[in-house]
Amino acid sequence: MLVTNAVVWSVSGAMSDEPTANPPAEEKAPTAEKPAAEKPARPPKKEKPPALEDKPFTEFINQDFLPALKQTLAKVGISDADLQFAKRKLPIAGLGDDECWQVTAKWQNGKRQFTIIFSKEDIQGPKFFTWADNGAQPTLLESFMIDERKVNLDLMLLYTVQRLNGQKWLVMN
Repeated sequence: MLVTNAVVWSVSGAMSDEPTANPPAEEKAPTAEKPAAEKPARPPKKEKPPALEDKPFTEFINQDFLPALKQTLAKVGISDADLQFAKRKLPIAGLGDDECWQVTAKWQNGKRQFTIIFSKEDIQGPKFFTWADNGAQPTLLESFMIDERKVNLDLMLLYTVQRLNGQKWLVMN
């Protein structure tokens, strides 16, 4: 190491103003006690289990989303919700005869209901929301969760509760 015009500390702690071409042997960087080949190998990284959302679509909805939705609805005061998951025609007349997967929730003896419609067999795909009150049929199809890049179980539950609250079905203003 070549040091010029610098103050160098010696091992004894005394200061020297003279430049040194080679520092004393004690000042050299310590060398590793073991060569790199003898260092213990790192344990292999634990693989993360696959995310719930990576399950096949129908399996995720039946095994994870519906039970979690039932619990979430119970927490916000809807304990009598009847949840169904089926492939059906759109619930609004005039929108076509195509069938798509839908999660429908009815409560208060069918007086209130909402439906989350999946246009593809993928929770990341476009989703829609309908609702109806007083036993009527839905008349409006709304986009649902359109701003989310990565949809997961918690976000689906959050958006569902927010949508119901926006309808004033959970908390009265």
